[in-house]
Amino acid sequence: MAGCGPSGRFAPIAGWATRWRTSAVRAVGFAHDANTHILIFDTDVAALTVGAMATIAAPVISMVRSETGRNFMNKTIFFAAAMATTALSGTAWAQDDDIVVGVSWSNFQEERWKTDEAAIVAALEDAGATYISADAQSSSSKQLSDVEALIAQGADALIILAQDSAAIGPAVQAAANAGIPVVGYDRLIEDERAFYLTFDNVEVGRMQARAVLEAQPEGNYVMIKGSPTDPNADFLREGQQEVLQESIDSGAITIVEESYTDGWLPANAQRNVEQILTANDNAVDAVVASNDGTAGGTVAALTAQGLEGLPVSGQDGDHAALNRIALGTQTVSVWKDARDLGSEAAEIALAMADGTEMSAIDGAIQWTSPGGTTLWAKFLEPVPITADNLDVVVDAGWITQEALCQGVSDGPSPCN
Repeated sequence: MAGCGPSGRFAPIAGWATRWRTSAVRAVGFAHDANTHILIFDTDVAALTVGAMATIAAPVISMVRSETGRNFMNKTIFFAAAMATTALSGTAWAQDDDIVVGVSWSNFQEERWKTDEAAIVAALEDAGATYISADAQSSSSKQLSDVEALIAQGADALIILAQDSAAIGPAVQAAANAGIPVVGYDRLIEDERAFYLTFDNVEVGRMQARAVLEAQPEGNYVMIKGSPTDPNADFLREGQQEVLQESIDSGAITIVEESYTDGWLPANAQRNVEQILTANDNAVDAVVASNDGTAGGTVAALTAQGLEGLPVSGQDGDHAALNRIALGTQTVSVWKDARDLGSEAAEIALAMADGTEMSAIDGAIQWTSPGGTTLWAKFLEPVPITADNLDVVVDAGWITQEALCQGVSDGPSPCN
């Protein structure tokens, strides 16, 4: 171990030690060798709670990262107290020496995120890494606190499913301050410091509109969009419009109403569709809904008015949605295999935690967002699932035949 006095490796780090403070402790020293870091304080660290030490760790680790260029991977961090005699007290707390990946979920109550999580966890476990997570419960302010907590818990990389793309900026800044790479998961984070991983959502919108247009080439259309705080809602709507525009111009179809869905919540979608049906005396022939949750709310509203079976789109391949396709109450669910997305996110997070540049990520391209931000991104390919190819999701092990065909009699293959 290198020395902790002015002549040892402590000396070059002295600047940050005198700059960093909390109300309770003051960092007065730092030493390290190839495998260990010791942070020295002028208080009895043994008296601190584990929670307090985690709170202390984040800014200290951030500053040491900044000063030394080290990211602490495969290191052990010890807290010690500097006593009056300058002797060190015993070890108070240690961090695991594997890579820690923190995942900030926006709204984990949605069915599909559980599949994403399982894929992320499996990929991290295969790599010997540790998974930690937090659920913002659809609160953008809670998500900021969640990210700070994940940093304090020692995350070496972050995967963030943003609740609000505009409000997530301070979290990305906090990660950047700590030298922690960020993967923007499935939803755009308008920041060049976040790697953007998603499916091609404009193409998802095209696929949704194509399937509905094929089923209902004329009549009154309703557009049920996603959350106004999620850029994906507008990417989807862009793709939908591309496909529908020719039929709109010819007069074959008319968009009578469209509405965003706060938080992507099915209950909000259902309420919106109920109001639209009332305002239009039920004169609706098709609904382009932007995901399977909003499709579920749409189908509930239609069913209440005896309109079940009208063409309705969705995406994500939720099990309930695939069952609705087999039953004939939903037309399409654009399947974005969350297992692929989750494992890709884990692999990218691990690579970036290990120092890989975003530009060197396999399959990464430079992409300019609608807001004009140029960032590195990777887009996976989606697959539209209709009554004609339900076997695909069963054969892939995404859903069992029993779950797919529940309540179905003489339906499409494999439910016939």
